[in-house]
Amino acid sequence: MAKFLLYKRGVINILIFQEDNRMEEKQVGQGQLKRNLKQRHLTMIAIGGSIGTALFLSTGYALNQAGPGGLVAAYLFVAVMIYFIIMSLGEMATYLPCAGSFQTYSSLYVSPSFGFSIGWCYWFSWAVVVGIEVVASALIMKYWFPDVPSWIWSIIFVVIVLGLNLMSAKAYGEAEFWFASIKVIAVVSFLIVGIGMMTGVMGGEGPIGFSNFVGSEGGLFPKGISAALVVSFTAVFCYLGTEIVGIAAGEGENPEKTIPKAVKTVFVRIAIFYIGSTFMVAALIPWQEGTVEISPFTLVFSKIGIPAAATLMNFVVLTSTLSCANAGLYASSRMVFAMAKEGKAPKIFANVNKRGVPVPALILTGCMGGAAFLSKFISPDKVYVLLVSASAITVLFAWIGICVSHINFRKQLVKRGFDLTNLKFKAPFYPVGSYIAAILCIIVIIAQFFDDTARLTAVLGVPMFFILWIVGKYKEKKGTLWVPSEESIRAQSISGDRLEKSA
Repeated sequence: MAKFLLYKRGVINILIFQEDNRMEEKQVGQGQLKRNLKQRHLTMIAIGGSIGTALFLSTGYALNQAGPGGLVAAYLFVAVMIYFIIMSLGEMATYLPCAGSFQTYSSLYVSPSFGFSIGWCYWFSWAVVVGIEVVASALIMKYWFPDVPSWIWSIIFVVIVLGLNLMSAKAYGEAEFWFASIKVIAVVSFLIVGIGMMTGVMGGEGPIGFSNFVGSEGGLFPKGISAALVVSFTAVFCYLGTEIVGIAAGEGENPEKTIPKAVKTVFVRIAIFYIGSTFMVAALIPWQEGTVEISPFTLVFSKIGIPAAATLMNFVVLTSTLSCANAGLYASSRMVFAMAKEGKAPKIFANVNKRGVPVPALILTGCMGGAAFLSKFISPDKVYVLLVSASAITVLFAWIGICVSHINFRKQLVKRGFDLTNLKFKAPFYPVGSYIAAILCIIVIIAQFFDDTARLTAVLGVPMFFILWIVGKYKEKKGTLWVPSEESIRAQSISGDRLEKSA
């Protein structure tokens, strides 16, 4: 039976594996992340990472494409999927908190090659988002400074977001806390205004009620129910970021308590913000007026005569884009850091500075974001759209990885004789929930092949996942891929001079 001890020798944590009479000593304390994220940080990271420009801008487009009923149905559809995914991730992250999160779980409980593909797809997804959000921020600034070139603002915002992440995980968490707070206040205000307009208290046009649902041309589904399935892909992109709470678990204080709290509260809040907001958008704006050029939030605020509504909403959208860029840089850098620790990326990306920040991984992600930014100049009407599409679909593969890993995670615990009642957090509806979420993800991916625009996503994103999996299989056979044992991961997450023993 294998045992391990963790103790401190100088500034280096030494992990000693003991099996029979063989002793193996490994350094595990060098290049470790620090647990600087508090409960409020983790909760807001989970919320703030998912409330982005997609909610403030894309809901208008989705409304136009699917109608009022289709818009709400799409977000409800994806909300169910997200619920099961986050519950599954929460259980694994509470039991085994680490920066690699679902990439590490995929490697441990499926195969190293599967984890290799999941990890690089997820990194690519968020690295591209960083560039996309920086470009969007620069375009938003044109509202106030139309004569200033966009590239100047892009550079400024890259420096700001990169600087926040280079400080420490705590600095990132604090910035994300305030970014997310602004967005939450904006959404709550929108819901209050929406209720006022529906009841006739605000707006001066009398109560709108449900007229846009029952009295609009074409009814609830003017373009058919199938349009809701296509638009669900837009909803997937909106929910992108809810899984970051699992990655942040590697740097959270007391993860056995903070992760379950964050997981339990985040879905309720997201359901209110997303389902509530999309319902209000569908109720207050005729589907024919939906557009991506003007935020439906701005349209609603303008209708009640709030001064400078466009200015206020542009500020909110700006903080939203910076928040997404901030979250994307954090999530993708931690992912490539974890992969470097497991032999899935060059070793240089496993280095951290004295504050526990993976600087090389941050620089790599920043360069990828810069490449996405340069695509704006190369071919803004084609390459840019392809990058956005590829970013969204690769996240679906990561979510599938969470579901499959969770199913095998439970099976392996039972096989080893682990008492499941000892789990600090248990995902409800296991294994049905994990199977449902995985199937729904696959359905959304398949649906993209039947849409003229989204087909670009499927053509680029699906092959990327399988090509990376094949490359991982090749590296796995050569013995160049590895994952640390659960005991090693647990030891690496321990701080201070505590002595841990496990059998």
